[in-house]
Amino acid sequence: MRLASTLHKNGEKVNVFLMNDAVDLARDKTQKPESYDHDLVLMLKKLYESGVALQACGTCNARCGIFKNEPYFDEKVSSTMQVLSDWVLQSEHVLTF
Repeated sequence: MRLASTLHKNGEKVNVFLMNDAVDLARDKTQKPESYDHDLVLMLKKLYESGVALQACGTCNARCGIFKNEPYFDEKVSSTMQVLSDWVLQSEHVLTF
């Protein structure tokens, strides 16, 4: 999230696609662990609100994360592999973590 934020602040186009357990970051129900310095859910929401494109795997919503089947904080972020495929083909750089 910190890299995405820095890239966005520097004027780069940033797309974030969440998969597997990372989809919990798009859920309001997810709370920051006390041991974490950064609230990743809050960081993601701020990026989204500032114009960063955000999508989260729709299939993963039902099968991944601690909060399986819980809604994403915005229903418009539920997505498909087709969207991820399109983003990859249109991108100059793709980073995965």
